[in-house]
Amino acid sequence: MPTPRFAPLLVLAAALAAAACSKKDEAPPPAGIAWVRAAGDAEVDAAFARARAEGKPVFVYWGAQWCPPCNQLKATLFNRQDFIERSRAFVPVYVDGDAPGAQKLGARFAVRGYPTTVVFARDGRELTRLPGEVDAQQYNELLALALAAQRPAGELLAAARAGGKDLSDADWRLLAWYSWETDQQQLAGRDGPAALLRELARACPDSSADAALRLRLKALAAEGAQGGQGVVADAAEQRRTLTALLADAGRARRHVDVLAGSAREIVAALAAPDAPERAPLVAAFDAALATLQADATLSRADRLGALAARVQLTKPERLPALQAELRALAARFDREISDGYERQAVITTAAWALEEAGLLDDSDALLKANLARSHSPYYLMSGLADNARKRGDAAAAVDWSAQAFEKSEGAATRLQWGAGHLRALVELAPRDAARIEALAARLIDEAAAQPDAFEARSGRSMQRIGKLLRDWDPMGEHAAVLQRLQRRLDAVCARLPAGGEARGVCDAVLKPAAAA
Repeated sequence: MPTPRFAPLLVLAAALAAAACSKKDEAPPPAGIAWVRAAGDAEVDAAFARARAEGKPVFVYWGAQWCPPCNQLKATLFNRQDFIERSRAFVPVYVDGDAPGAQKLGARFAVRGYPTTVVFARDGRELTRLPGEVDAQQYNELLALALAAQRPAGELLAAARAGGKDLSDADWRLLAWYSWETDQQQLAGRDGPAALLRELARACPDSSADAALRLRLKALAAEGAQGGQGVVADAAEQRRTLTALLADAGRARRHVDVLAGSAREIVAALAAPDAPERAPLVAAFDAALATLQADATLSRADRLGALAARVQLTKPERLPALQAELRALAARFDREISDGYERQAVITTAAWALEEAGLLDDSDALLKANLARSHSPYYLMSGLADNARKRGDAAAAVDWSAQAFEKSEGAATRLQWGAGHLRALVELAPRDAARIEALAARLIDEAAAQPDAFEARSGRSMQRIGKLLRDWDPMGEHAAVLQRLQRRLDAVCARLPAGGEARGVCDAVLKPAAAA
């Protein structure tokens, strides 16, 4: 959609906003892969036409420059020769979420979180979504299964729920390693994946033991994440299964993403905080995580994740020893890393782990030392804002949040970081009405200059902006401010196609939920 024409003052403001946030498109993943860069339907349609002509599936990668897991993929997967060679068997499509129009593609493909990788059949049917958090070798194995798949994940799921008699081990593995985190209710529905994953784990045959184990782990992680649900009914049996897994270093490594990424949630699902069975379970977990932390064949980010999980599970008396390990590992990796993509993934993980361990000053020092070395320093500045907020320094939190927003690049990213900065102002400086209004007006003007500001991720950023402003003024004290902002927004909404989804999102931004 072309940029709409607005009143002269709004045109000038939008142009200035666009100039302020202009940037080169995100550098593509490492060279060697013949990526088709797509920001609109025309490029995607051409890619699928080529796939039909060449008899190949389509691989879509949806990412952003700042996103640490995206940088991890670039540092550990997209630069591997085996992946580069396999890429010749499909049409690789790269969608930078900040490219003009890209958020409409996000809505088309039902993708939200970065990164999301989706494999499509040549006829456009979605076959599966692959988990970006697994290690590179395992990802390549799953990709090979996906490229050979004859049925979409939705059909495999239906067959599994009907008894699964005609499903092969490869089919079960595709279901078990499906990217449930980026599913966007394609398979799991509104209630989330916990009950579905438990159902699939029960249905998975003994002949696909590794897939069944993966499904049990993912179910426990999802159940533990729900909070307040208590211990699962079959906790004793599940503890025995988990303990056996944790004692087997090779099998544990295959599931490092779940074990390190969801250790706290899995333990919560299997043992109450004061239960006698919790201590031996945590001890077994800690031993397995320590082995993963020391595994030099894993990525640095995975090893830090294993140590962070140990921190999350530990008792206070053991925390100082783990803090020392974390300081040493973070400093070592900081010295060793030479790749910019890996630095963005690892340093942000290390800073978060230090924060989790209560080492806010160490986290700050690491982030500040890497500001000049990061291609997306605004992400690190957001970490500094979070640390300041956690230590109760409201002024510093607002200042770092402001710097992060000013440095942020890319259309969708600007709205996302703007919403984050508005949250900081509303929560930490609510009396600064002039500053809040100025930021909100600026974000509306930047949205006006974008062709897809009310689509997908950007649309959700605008919705968050509206909710923050409504929550800021529950008693009508700032009614005049909201009225001025509403008039400014109305001029933007009026240029969107009536009856369209984007128009509906725009019209509802500043209206209470009932009215919207």
